[in-house]
Amino acid sequence: MFFNKNSIEYLLKFVISFCILYYGTLAVIGFASPGGYYSPFIHDYLNYVSWLRSALLFTSKFILTLFGYNTFIDGAYTLRMQNGYGVHLVYSCIGFGIMSFWIAFIFANKVKWQKKVKWIMIGLLSIFFINVIRISLLLVAVNKNWPNVLNLDNHTLFNIAAYILIFTMIYLFDMSEKEAAVNTKRSNEV
Repeated sequence: MFFNKNSIEYLLKFVISFCILYYGTLAVIGFASPGGYYSPFIHDYLNYVSWLRSALLFTSKFILTLFGYNTFIDGAYTLRMQNGYGVHLVYSCIGFGIMSFWIAFIFANKVKWQKKVKWIMIGLLSIFFINVIRISLLLVAVNKNWPNVLNLDNHTLFNIAAYILIFTMIYLFDMSEKEAAVNTKRSNEV
């Protein structure tokens, strides 16, 4: 049989947690946006998507300032080069889908909660920083008229880079689990 009890349990935990994270984030976006089912409470106190966007913009601005670029944040969505173009960071650019995938992957694994927290944080910070690099490079690219890499838009390039990062982290996570299992086996033999 292709699926055993552990596989089915893993898949259910992964799919359910991914759906809660991903669609829950879409719900927060919907409730925090004026119109429709707007909730001032969610907008003011639970709008982590807005906080994440601000963190991405301010961190990108900081990085670009270190490299001598004069940038400023224009409104809640845009990082702009002084006397130049800007990058508008919409919801699909924040990376909550890939973050949801990573959290669901770690959550579905059978490891201690301390290890889950550690690996979730490592993954989220890694995704955050490649997004900062993408935003920073994109702002420089549009202001210096750099051509698109491989004729792909920046969102597709980010997804490729993010999934390469995710699969690398999955490999490292699995290797750490195998190493832990070997160490446990050795300590039990002694």
